[in-house]
Amino acid sequence: MKRPRKDDPRRREQELAWIGDTVLDLYARSWILRERGTVCGETQRRMTSNQFLACRGNPTAVEAEIGRLYRDEGMEAAFAWIEAELLPLFEKQEQRRRR
Repeated sequence: MKRPRKDDPRRREQELAWIGDTVLDLYARSWILRERGTVCGETQRRMTSNQFLACRGNPTAVEAEIGRLYRDEGMEAAFAWIEAELLPLFEKQEQRRRR
């Protein structure tokens, strides 16, 4: 299988998504600890899953956006974006799931 070149836009997006996935995971774990006062792997899995991210768009593109923000503006900007764009969707899904 042919490997994508370093300047291939798909490869760059995947690299940014890989970083964004890690930033999202850290946000999710921090949020869960702050809100629930304990660890919860199942909630963390739901919050970072491709199925959840697909509610906002292509999961790779969503993670790449987080990765871009982290690279260009830092962790605080990436966390702020997650809080504004993903957290409300997640909380809405969690409310429906509990019913």
